[in-house]
Amino acid sequence: MTARGLAVEKPQQIEGPTVRDAVMALLRDLGMTTLFGNPGSTELPLFRDMPQDFQYVLGLQESVVVGMADGFAQMSGNAAFVNLHSSAGTGHALGNIFTAFRNQTPLVITAGQQARSIFPYDPFLYAERATEFPQPFVKWTCEPARAEDVPLAILRAYHMAMQAPRGPVFVSVPIDDWDRPCQPITASTVAQETVASPALLAQAAEALNKAKSPVIVGGAGVGRENARAALQKLAEAHQAPVWVAPMAARAVFPEDHALFAGFLPASREAIVNMLAGHDLILVLGAPVFTYHVEGFGPYVPEGASLIQIVDDPATAARTPVGTAIVGNVADAIARLSEAASPVARTAPALPDPADEPAGAGTAITDALLMRRLDALRPKGLIISEEAPSTRGPLHDYFPIRLEDEFTATASGGLGFALPAAVGAALAQPDRTVFCLLGDGSSMYSVQGLWTAADLNLDVRFLIVNNGGYAALDQFGSLFDIKVVGSKLPNIDFVKLAEGMGMPGERITQVAELDDAITQLFSGKGPRLLEVVVQR
Repeated sequence: MTARGLAVEKPQQIEGPTVRDAVMALLRDLGMTTLFGNPGSTELPLFRDMPQDFQYVLGLQESVVVGMADGFAQMSGNAAFVNLHSSAGTGHALGNIFTAFRNQTPLVITAGQQARSIFPYDPFLYAERATEFPQPFVKWTCEPARAEDVPLAILRAYHMAMQAPRGPVFVSVPIDDWDRPCQPITASTVAQETVASPALLAQAAEALNKAKSPVIVGGAGVGRENARAALQKLAEAHQAPVWVAPMAARAVFPEDHALFAGFLPASREAIVNMLAGHDLILVLGAPVFTYHVEGFGPYVPEGASLIQIVDDPATAARTPVGTAIVGNVADAIARLSEAASPVARTAPALPDPADEPAGAGTAITDALLMRRLDALRPKGLIISEEAPSTRGPLHDYFPIRLEDEFTATASGGLGFALPAAVGAALAQPDRTVFCLLGDGSSMYSVQGLWTAADLNLDVRFLIVNNGGYAALDQFGSLFDIKVVGSKLPNIDFVKLAEGMGMPGERITQVAELDDAITQLFSGKGPRLLEVVVQR
């Protein structure tokens, strides 16, 4: 008998409301009626007589479950409810719990625990030190002292998840708690937003108005707070170019706009060089700065002052230069726009656009693929991306526009984008979701294709197949390292998709490209396209 099929004694039926009843009523009040999970024995009582207005979304592995919930929460604007299987399931999910923490995605994660009466005997499937296991990548953890405390613990977890900076929280629930008697609770209301100091914002507005050559660096916080249109208005008022902060995991600014400057690399010296000539740097919704390699020297160009506005006090505290203001980024942008009265400025000098991608005979390059995708895609896509070696061509030839949504992993860990696309489609069923994946990254969560097919979700998956972990080879070449284990030959992604109930197509030639992209975006429902590109 497997662990997931472990027999448990059926508890005596309780007359009157139970912990389960109280929790389901609470989740309904909080707008969390979509539950993400992969069930095991220690979780089964939660789902006894599940209400008809709830939806249980099954993922075939717990990391996939958390990734789906992450995409759902990002595109719905509310915390998502996740149920994992004891320590084993939490362990499987930790990679995407880490990503949700870095994404600042609100998730209420619960995990099963053995019955309280047998805790002293170290029973099978006992989650020892359960609240410590997901730390430090959850904002708060709890295993309630009494069964009747479970609903209040989940309510507190919800409020903690939704408070800025948002993020995942974790509640361990013993199996026998769900059937214990418990009176329903009323969901409390907690103010979630912290407004930035009016005095500090007034100083920032004055500095911005007086600056001769201001520049804006926008981060994922702008996207999380739906402030891209407001940022566009602010940038236009000041004729300030807008750079995307290093490793930003959400759309920041319309990339087809005349003031869009490009993407800052995660290198201290390169950032200083690219921001040279500006006397004021305004950083919105991003750290100062995210680095991927060791750097030296100043953090900003000589003669430049820096003002940062973020919703995370910890991010503000580690800002090494300038002035850091803590508060709601969307509200701050709106107030800076209202106060805009800039000195006369010349139009900013911006980098030249990327050259048209050159052909490579009959073979497809990832640059050409991105250009043709941009030409043939529908408007208003939700884009979930995890194609590291194609990110440069994506930035050059596939602009994220104001009507698009975009999400990627903020942690650098793989396995997020595929299930996140599934969750996004659940949250926004009237929009088409486009999931762009590398062949290597797709294998971290390929089980998510099954959920997309099973629920007939409108997600279009495109696998850029360059035969392995090409991004790792590119990074290794910077240090003159020959990377081992970076090749992935002979994976048939079409057969994988078809085996999970999804139609797919594979192409290798330039002549096939436009028709395949057109077919990918036609009709409704899930579909996969594998494009073999020149490495």
